[in-house]
Amino acid sequence: MGPIWHSYYSECSALLFVVDASNPTQVSSSCIQLLSVLSAAPLASVPVLVLFNKIDLPCYMSLVEMKSLFRMQDIVSCATQPITMLETSARDGTGLAEVLQWLRTTLKDPC
Repeated sequence: MGPIWHSYYSECSALLFVVDASNPTQVSSSCIQLLSVLSAAPLASVPVLVLFNKIDLPCYMSLVEMKSLFRMQDIVSCATQPITMLETSARDGTGLAEVLQWLRTTLKDPC
């Protein structure tokens, strides 16, 4: 899907970037995709939430491991947009309340 993402950038108010935290073989390609998204001019000031998903699986990599593998400290320091990171499980709902709160705050929803 990555090749068509750019067609949605102009209408983007917030960006959720989901990474499979249980699949170490995809870390490098996920990182490249994230860097590509962050460097897109239409997204230069769009807030980004990076979700490390599938933390319910026994083989998941922790937030500390994922931040290290992605070199998130370097990415955050060079990015023009604010970046937040959370661990989630779409299957059991872990972290989803925090995602919704981030969206409400980011999109200035009064709820």
